[in-house]
Amino acid sequence: MQKNGRSLQETVLVSIRGRKARKAKSEQRKRIDDTEMVVASYNVHKCIGVDRKFDPERTARVIREISPDVIALQEADNRFGDRAGLLDLARLEMETGLVPVPITGNGKGHGWRGNLLLFKRGTVRDVHQIKLPGLEPRGAIVAEIDLDQKPTLRVIAAHLGLLRHSRSEQARAVLDIMSSADERPTLLLGDLNEWRLGNRSALNTLHTTFGPLPPAVPTFPSSLPLLALDRIMANRHGMISTVEAHDTPLSRVASDHLPLTAFVHL
Repeated sequence: MQKNGRSLQETVLVSIRGRKARKAKSEQRKRIDDTEMVVASYNVHKCIGVDRKFDPERTARVIREISPDVIALQEADNRFGDRAGLLDLARLEMETGLVPVPITGNGKGHGWRGNLLLFKRGTVRDVHQIKLPGLEPRGAIVAEIDLDQKPTLRVIAAHLGLLRHSRSEQARAVLDIMSSADERPTLLLGDLNEWRLGNRSALNTLHTTFGPLPPAVPTFPSSLPLLALDRIMANRHGMISTVEAHDTPLSRVASDHLPLTAFVHL
């Protein structure tokens, strides 16, 4: 396996060294003031950890560690059967203030095709559920949120497919959402499932609106992150100041992905 010209052994060593640097950096980095938001994307893997234990409370504890203003979750529902939601949302709201963006026609599920978008201190102005093309049942939530004391923010929460051709089509579908002349601040959060960088990446299409893309931060697998599957992007230069993996003893076990966090200025 070659990644950015490195051998697998070299990539593992870089990841180990990077984990130490990220840990030191995350311990130092704090929210500057009330004008700065913490946003996050987290594939919770149906609340099943790397120890194969189903533990929704452990997942909720990781979310509490992050303390986000906005967070997009992937795989928050069962994929089969009644597709029931897996988290205790009432308790999560009580402990964090996070409430879900309302979704229609989802039965017992929390979100839309496993995507759940949560926020605090604001009002949802509009929300759309988008079916993304491809062989797998993938989707995106598009929400416009009036955040307290901040401009209206559009958030696209998505989970792209495992097949490269599907990811390319899905990236174009995301851009279609942005095709209007409206230039409101927009964030794209999600597990975009693209480990390739450079010209081979299926995400190159996104450069026209979200480029230049922020640095790719490895989040998978959580025990030794090598691949930058999870992304946070903005349509305005300078809107995102920092993108980091939330790398803690708890998050390394709670899912096969580490959460990805960013500091955002509106």
